[in-house]
Amino acid sequence: MSWILLVIAGLFEIAWAVGLKYTDGFTRLWPTVGTVVALIVSVVLLGAASKSLPIGSAYAVWTGIGAVGTVLCGIAFMGDPATPMRLVCVGLIILGIVGIKMS
Repeated sequence: MSWILLVIAGLFEIAWAVGLKYTDGFTRLWPTVGTVVALIVSVVLLGAASKSLPIGSAYAVWTGIGAVGTVLCGIAFMGDPATPMRLVCVGLIILGIVGIKMS
């Protein structure tokens, strides 16, 4: 169950990281509210998952999910570049997440 909570926390991390783009420097109310809510949910779920997971593993997986998801959302929806080197680096982050989970 802790790993499921951690994955959901990672998905909310993607939401708040992408949401930052839409807050326009926290000047737009509803994108800011959504971003802050996603941030709070993400951290609360990380805290719940870390009750039974090692904090180093939980934090690394949480940030990894957020980093990979944010990069992929940027590529898919915001016109960020999808250069081969960026994609290789994202692949390395995924390998790191899998490695942490397996160890």
